[in-house]
Amino acid sequence: MIPRPPRSSEPTAAEASAWADVLVRRWLLHAAVLTPNGQWLVQDHPDGPVRVLTGPADVLALAATLQHHTRTMRPEIR
Repeated sequence: MIPRPPRSSEPTAAEASAWADVLVRRWLLHAAVLTPNGQWLVQDHPDGPVRVLTGPADVLALAATLQHHTRTMRPEIR
């Protein structure tokens, strides 16, 4: 795999919101809510614990982790 170049800017709240929406719609998260102070509350399952993410960078890191996990767990299709 070719490594990606580093980002030239910090992730924005809009970018984090878009990723959070995708994660919830694809059922990779049960809920993701932006709080007024810029933190995110995320929950994997309806009865699971609520985690606090400190900002947009943490949401994108979570999205990358979930994406990597789903790609490495499914069987190869060739």
